[in-house]
Amino acid sequence: MTNATIGIIGGSGLYQMEGLTVLDERSIETPFGDPSDAYVIGEIDGVRVAFLSRHGRGHRLTPSELNFRANIFGFKLLGVHTILSASAVGSMKIEYAPTDIVFPHQFIDRTRHRPDTFFGNGIVAHVGFADPICTAVSAAMGKVAREVGARVHEGGVYLCMEGPQFSTRAESNLYRTWGVDVIGMTNLQEAKLAREAEICYATMALVTDYDCWHETHDDVTVDAVLAYLAKNAETAQKILRNAIVPSATRTRNCPCATALQYGIMTSPSAMPEKAKADLAPIIGKYVR
Repeated sequence: MTNATIGIIGGSGLYQMEGLTVLDERSIETPFGDPSDAYVIGEIDGVRVAFLSRHGRGHRLTPSELNFRANIFGFKLLGVHTILSASAVGSMKIEYAPTDIVFPHQFIDRTRHRPDTFFGNGIVAHVGFADPICTAVSAAMGKVAREVGARVHEGGVYLCMEGPQFSTRAESNLYRTWGVDVIGMTNLQEAKLAREAEICYATMALVTDYDCWHETHDDVTVDAVLAYLAKNAETAQKILRNAIVPSATRTRNCPCATALQYGIMTSPSAMPEKAKADLAPIIGKYVR
């Protein structure tokens, strides 16, 4: 199988970036079902990169339909050690305007229907998640974003809601009292599963609207989201393109790289053989 070190997850247009040579396209089977789409494998500046369209090409999957486990497991099978994510978000603060880019460091979970762990079926593990983003990778992306001229905000809280409907006005105003910075529908499960898989994960949140709390700004609509995403597309591609090499070549001395070292609770002798085999790409360096 063609290996990659960097994974990029976002819209399908992200792998049309300058300098990328597409090498392969891989459809991957996982114990958790099928990922959102085939992985596009490419090379840029000598680094192998795997791209995945989060919602499938043509945007076929709602946020709640995404097979987050298969998506992240597929990256693990490809050899990816760092995932760079890009997604649209609503702003919960006046100073974060549409077309701004936020690199959040924290999450609040308001989802209800999503599997978000690889464990169960006879194997129990608990990983630390106090700091859910790989701050070293996030800082590298933020530095690149400033260099290409984006208006950047580093840090902050991403509230992950269930969707697919946007917030009610009451919800939007409530979340603002919590000190939330941006709101989206996809990134939290990716971050949780990446941590279990010992993959570094950072997200680039592209602000497209003010949700519905802003009294003088239009309420969020799909048309508005798509319009601002189009404005940000070229900038997002430049940021991801320029973040690939520093993300691939950095020393991984962050907690992400050893998140499972002391997290597996189940004795290997008590693990069901099928579950142990299914999770071998994740637990294999700790469980024989």
